[in-house]
Amino acid sequence: MPDLANERVDHRFKALPPDAEGLTVGQLSAQRRNLFTGGFTTPVLALSAESVEHNLRLLETYADRHGLAFAPHGKTSMAPQLFDRQLAHGAWGITAAVPHQARVYRAHGIARIFLANELVDAVALRWLAAELAADPDFRFVCYVDSVRGVELMDEALRGAGATRPVDVVVELGAGEGARTGARTEAECAAVADAVAATGTLRLVGVAGYEGEVPDADPERVRAWLRRLTALAAAFDAAGRFGPAVGEIVVSAGGSAWFDAVAEVFAELPELSLPVLRLLRSGAYVSHDDGHYRELTPFNRVPDEGALEPAFRLWSQVVSRPSPGQAFTNAGKRDAAYDLHLPEAQVVRDGRTGEIRPADGITVTGLSDQHAWVRTGEGADLEVGDWLGMGLSHPCTSFDKWQLIPLVEADGTVVDYVRTFF
Repeated sequence: MPDLANERVDHRFKALPPDAEGLTVGQLSAQRRNLFTGGFTTPVLALSAESVEHNLRLLETYADRHGLAFAPHGKTSMAPQLFDRQLAHGAWGITAAVPHQARVYRAHGIARIFLANELVDAVALRWLAAELAADPDFRFVCYVDSVRGVELMDEALRGAGATRPVDVVVELGAGEGARTGARTEAECAAVADAVAATGTLRLVGVAGYEGEVPDADPERVRAWLRRLTALAAAFDAAGRFGPAVGEIVVSAGGSAWFDAVAEVFAELPELSLPVLRLLRSGAYVSHDDGHYRELTPFNRVPDEGALEPAFRLWSQVVSRPSPGQAFTNAGKRDAAYDLHLPEAQVVRDGRTGEIRPADGITVTGLSDQHAWVRTGEGADLEVGDWLGMGLSHPCTSFDKWQLIPLVEADGTVVDYVRTFF
C-alpha cells in the first residue's frame, strides 16, 4: 500500500509553498503552516477539517439509525485518506464506477468494492479475476443489465481462468430515458437467467440509481424504489439466490434522495436470507455550496441534521479595471463550473488580513485562469485581496487538485488530501 505521507512535495502540486520543495507530505503537515501566511500561492483550494469530520459523523449516524450499510461513491474524491476515514466511520466498502477507480482502491487496500456499472472490459475482468484469486477476503460486486453483457463477462472470465465467481446485482433502470439498467422486470429476469447459466458469475441482489428517475420528485423516486425492492422479493421467491450467497444485496442511493432510499428500504419484507441494504451516497464528505446544498435530503428531514460545505477556493484579485468589474486568478482549471459558478463568500484584506463578507460581489463567469467578478456599488475589493469562494458539485472540484490542504478554522493546515483521478 503506498505511503502517501512519504510522497515528496514538488511542482506537481498546485499552490503548495515553493519553499516546501523536497519535503515529504508528512513533514509539511507536521509544520502546521497557516494557509494565508505560510507561503501558499493562489489560487488554493482548502478543505475544512471540521466540516469533513462533521459530515463523516453525520452520515455514519444516519446509516446506523436507518439500518443501512454504506458504500460511499469514491469517484467523488478519489482520495484514499478520505476512504480510510469513511471506513473508520462505519462504511461497508467503497463504490467505484470504472475499472481504474477499482484499481486505485485495491492499491490502497480497500477490501470491499461495489462497482456501479456493468463491467465488460476483458482486460479489466482478467485483472479482477487475478485479484479475487490472490485475496480470498476481497469482496467485489458489480452491475449486470443485459444478456449480452453477461455473455461478455462470462467469456472473459473463462478465458482468464477465473477461480472465484464474480458477484453481480441486476440493475433496474430508473425508467425510459434514464441512464443504464434493464428497463422492465421481465428484462431483469432474463438477465438473471443468463447469470444463472454461467459458472463465472453469481447473482447476489438487485440495484439501481434513483437519481436518474425522469422528472424526479419524492413520489416518483419512491415508486421506482418500490419496484426495486419488489424485484428483490420476486427474485428471492423464485429461488434465484442460493444459500451460498449469504446475504441479498439491495442497493441504491445517490446524494439527493437517500431519505427516500432509507424509507423504502425499511419497508422491504423479510426474505429467505439476510438483506444488505446498501446506500452509495458519496458527495456528502465535502458537500458543497450549490448543487447538493439545494438537493440534500436533510432539507426535507431537518431533524436528521445538516451537512456542512467543506470546500473553499481562495483566489487573488489581480485586476480591477473598472468600478464594477474585477478579475481573480482562479478559473476553469481550478473551480467546478459544470453545474453552477463559484459563489463569492468572503474577502481577506490584502493589507490587514482581516476577513469580511463578500457583500456586493458576484462571480459571473470563468475563463481558463480568471474568474470574472461583478462588484456592486460600495463593494470593498481591491487588487491583492483574496476572494474566498464556495463551489458547487464536489465531483468536479476534487479532480482539479492532486493535493488539497485540510485546514482548521483558524487557517492551520493539518494534513494534505491526495487525489488519484
